[in-house]
Amino acid sequence: MFKWKKLGRVFNPTEVKGKRWLKEFAQAPSAVVFNKFVRVYFACRPPRDKNGQYVSYTAYIDLNKKNLSEIVNVAQKPIFDLGELGTFDEFGTYPTSVIKYKDELIAYYGGWTRCVSVPWNIAIGMAKSSNGGKTFAKIGAGPVLSYSIDEPFILSGPKIRRFNGRWCLWYIAGRKWIVDRGRPEAVFKIRVAFSDNGIDWKRFGKDLIENKLEENEVQASPDVIFYKGKYHMFFCYKYSTNFRKNTRGYRIGYAYSDDMIHWTRDDSQVGIDISEEGWDSESIAYPHVFELDNTLYMLYLGNEVGRFGFGLAKLESYISQ
Repeated sequence: MFKWKKLGRVFNPTEVKGKRWLKEFAQAPSAVVFNKFVRVYFACRPPRDKNGQYVSYTAYIDLNKKNLSEIVNVAQKPIFDLGELGTFDEFGTYPTSVIKYKDELIAYYGGWTRCVSVPWNIAIGMAKSSNGGKTFAKIGAGPVLSYSIDEPFILSGPKIRRFNGRWCLWYIAGRKWIVDRGRPEAVFKIRVAFSDNGIDWKRFGKDLIENKLEENEVQASPDVIFYKGKYHMFFCYKYSTNFRKNTRGYRIGYAYSDDMIHWTRDDSQVGIDISEEGWDSESIAYPHVFELDNTLYMLYLGNEVGRFGFGLAKLESYISQ
C-alpha cells in the first residue's frame, strides 16, 4: 500500500501575469528532472473566444530541485504552436508527456480538433526538442497514433515510458458517447501500445483496467512506474455523467502488474484522496509520478480538472501486497 503526504499546491495559473495564453488551467503535469531543476509541462488556456470556445497550449514551469515548492522559471511561450488549418491539433495540445532519450527530449501529446455532433476528437502526436525542452518541433503534421477500426475516436492521455528497451505508451481510447441532458459526454478506457522506435506502434487492443463505479466509468491519465519489483499504474476515474463541480468527479485509482498487460485494480492501496476543503476538495486527477533523490513524488490536479493548478505529494511509505 502506498501512503502519500500532500505538500500543497505548487502552481496556480490564475496568478500568472502578462501571459494571455496562460490565463486558465494547468492540466496534466508531466515532470522531467534536469541537473538544477525539475521541469513540469502542463496544458493551459487563454480566455474563451467570442464564440465561447477554448484552445489549449502546452507550457512549463521549472521548480527548484532542492525546494520543489519554489518556482524558478515560467515558460516564455508555448512549447509548440497549434496545428495548421484542418490538422488534428488545430485547436489544442493537451495532455503532453515528455521523456529524455539519449540527447533528445521527446514529447507525445493529444491533438484536439472540433466536431459538429460531439464537441471534439483527439489523436496522439509526437515532437522533439533540440534546445533542452524549451520548444519542440513536431515530426509531422499528422498523428503517430490515430483512430482505427477498434478505436474509432478519442485517442488521448499519452504517458510515455521506456521499459526493457521498449517504448511503452499508455493512453485512453474512446468507447462511446452518452448524451446527458442534451450534452454529449465521452466514455474512454485505458489502453497500451508498444514500439521499437517510438513512431510505429503496435497496440495491445484491449481495455486494461476493470470498472468499479459503473459500466460507463471514465478512466484517464494512466501513469506507470516500475518500483519494488512490480509495475504500478496510477490513473484517475469518474462517473460518466453529472461530474462537474461536485464529488462525482475524478479520483485517483491504482493497479499493479507483473507484465504491463494484466492488471489487478485495488484503489484502496493508492494512498491519496480529496482534501476536506480547499482547491482539491471535490476532485483529484491526472497523477504523474517521478523520482528525485531516491524519493517518489506525485503531481496531481485538483477541482475542475486543473482550472486552479496542480499540487505535489511525497511518498511517505510503501508496503508491498
